[in-house]
Amino acid sequence: MRIISAEQIQASLPWEGLEAALESMFRQGCNAPLRHRHPLPPVHGAAEGMLLLMPAWSDNYTGVKIVHVAPGNGARGLPAVQAVYLLSDAATGQPLAMLDGGELTDRRTAAASTLAGRLLARKDSRRLLVLGAGRVGAALAEAWCDRFPLEQAAIWSRNPAHARALAERLAAHGLPAVATEDPDPAGYDIVSAATLSETPLVRGAAVSPGTHVDLVGAFRPTMRESDGALLARATLVLDTRAGGLAEAGDVVQAIAEGAITEAHVAADLFELCRGTHPGRRDGAEVTVFKSVGWAGEDLAAAILTYTTG
Repeated sequence: MRIISAEQIQASLPWEGLEAALESMFRQGCNAPLRHRHPLPPVHGAAEGMLLLMPAWSDNYTGVKIVHVAPGNGARGLPAVQAVYLLSDAATGQPLAMLDGGELTDRRTAAASTLAGRLLARKDSRRLLVLGAGRVGAALAEAWCDRFPLEQAAIWSRNPAHARALAERLAAHGLPAVATEDPDPAGYDIVSAATLSETPLVRGAAVSPGTHVDLVGAFRPTMRESDGALLARATLVLDTRAGGLAEAGDVVQAIAEGAITEAHVAADLFELCRGTHPGRRDGAEVTVFKSVGWAGEDLAAAILTYTTG
């Protein structure tokens, strides 16, 4: 069995190739039940954690990601998400590879956002706002800059020092990144949020016409990064209907408040990739992509890493 490091995953998953692999998986589909989610009791005064198990399988491969979400890790100088991925042969069950789950998750998450963005964001988008300066925020900034001709990538964090540090690191690699202390989405073409917020950061009244909003962070019903007004005025697309309607706090809470109904969901990423929904229809349209993660994305990324690395 191969052990595949974060550095090897980065080298094996260029953004364009990874996006293409995800698009193929969304077109073809695979077996991927809703993730198993188990709360973990607080330890040493930290917030409640979460254990997630995400299995998926196709004709040739099976895979499962084991994820620990530990919100208190920031104070420890560690990423909030810790994960490993086991890829196996579908016919024999023989383990093929153990992959760094954190890097795999970061990259497939960002690639899923840009995959949706190619169909939902304006092609002339030039200004990006990233809310969140963690690992996923960094991956999102890199992916958006790779896939769109951006002239500015503004980074915001509740901790301004974190935003400055990420912006400096990205700028050192040639990206047009700058830190901002203002999370106001007005004037941005793409807003990409990857936080653990439980209160809205992106409000519908503040979003400019033509903006594409990418909501990544709120992966359970108690969390949200947008208000109901944003979803009500937008063309709303989920990564998967089952996952989004069950777990996406932005959607679940907006429905509970009466801002939208389930019928307001225009499409999921399967429908976008298969061409059964046209995506963006005009330049003034506000679009929202809400993702909570799909195990098929991990399987596609793991297969690509294993077969090309």
